[in-house]
Amino acid sequence: MKRFMIAALSAMGGYAVAAVAGYFLAMLLSSNTHDRPVEAAVSSAFVWGPLGAVAAFIVGWWMA
Repeated sequence: MKRFMIAALSAMGGYAVAAVAGYFLAMLLSSNTHDRPVEAAVSSAFVWGPLGAVAAFIVGWWMA
């Protein structure tokens, strides 16, 4: 149970870090000129954040 809780907390942190990093990278690198902030917000919330959470969960589980 302790191992799962550490992995879950790691996933929460991983989501936050990946979502913020994905937002700023999308704002910096996107070629979209009409709705860049919307693209950055949606891709960070629904793509990069969950990917970061899954990766952080796996690393947290392995490290615990």
